[in-house]
Amino acid sequence: MTGEKNIRDIGREVISAEIEGLRELENGIGDDFVDAVDLLVSCTGKVILCGTGKSGIIARKIAATLSSTGTPAVYLHSVEAGHGDIGMITGNDVFISVSKSGGSEELTRLIPYLKSMEVKMIAITASQDSALARDSDVTLYINAGKEACPMGLVPTTTTTASLVMGDALAVAALKVKDFGREDFARLHPNGVLGRKLYLRVRELMHRGDEMPLVGTGASLREALIEIVQKKLGCTGVINGGGRLEGIITDGDLKRILIKNPDPLEAGVESVMTASPRTVDQELLAIDALEEMEMNPAGRITQLFVVDGKGVPLGLVHIHDIIQAGLK
Repeated sequence: MTGEKNIRDIGREVISAEIEGLRELENGIGDDFVDAVDLLVSCTGKVILCGTGKSGIIARKIAATLSSTGTPAVYLHSVEAGHGDIGMITGNDVFISVSKSGGSEELTRLIPYLKSMEVKMIAITASQDSALARDSDVTLYINAGKEACPMGLVPTTTTTASLVMGDALAVAALKVKDFGREDFARLHPNGVLGRKLYLRVRELMHRGDEMPLVGTGASLREALIEIVQKKLGCTGVINGGGRLEGIITDGDLKRILIKNPDPLEAGVESVMTASPRTVDQELLAIDALEEMEMNPAGRITQLFVVDGKGVPLGLVHIHDIIQAGLK
């Protein structure tokens, strides 16, 4: 029976073999890789990924990565392609085949059709002399050494290398296209990463009657009532022109009550924090969260949102940002 220590050793050996395969892959990156990226960037149609078996699974993942980083791509099942799905291919597309042997019958049968359509072809393969390699415009050779399985048969190192090659293509194309944060957010509207990049303060802030506000002539008692009724843990203090002059938080109230047993008739101007931190409504919510947590004077839980004249437009609470799934 294989002992526990031997099992751990096997795991390490597999990982070590695949790391070594990736080093060989890295050393093999050359002009063919540049040519492949050029084809992806200049593609006016879509990128079609195709493979059989485990290579097909890798092809599907590469297609997903390309699509999410600004290069429209789809996965074409190699068997279904020969039964009508090949009709999705146009002359403006780029076809990427993923095959360790490069001799997959399902893939090689597609070559005459692809040639007739003058489709640009990229092969990701471990065989430089294969049919796919010979007939493709660009061949990306997966020189990844031996497979990690003891028989040297199960696709392990080569599938990892193919996957990493796909990531390298996607990231290189992303950088050439200058695909940025806003582009990424546009393609990931429902994910946490997307929300971090597109959700702005104005979409989360409390506005209108929900905003806790008192005038500079109000008493601390009136400020307390506003804080309790609006349930946001603070109130802003505005002047006659509507400009934000200060803020009073429930924490301020506690400290005031400890120092003065009867402070409620005091004017708010005498106890408020003047010139409080504010943000613009177009600020990303994730950046507002960082401002709250990294405030030099200590972590804060609310930020007033003001216009260019300092007039409050709303108030964003740290709980609103957290509930939006940004932390």
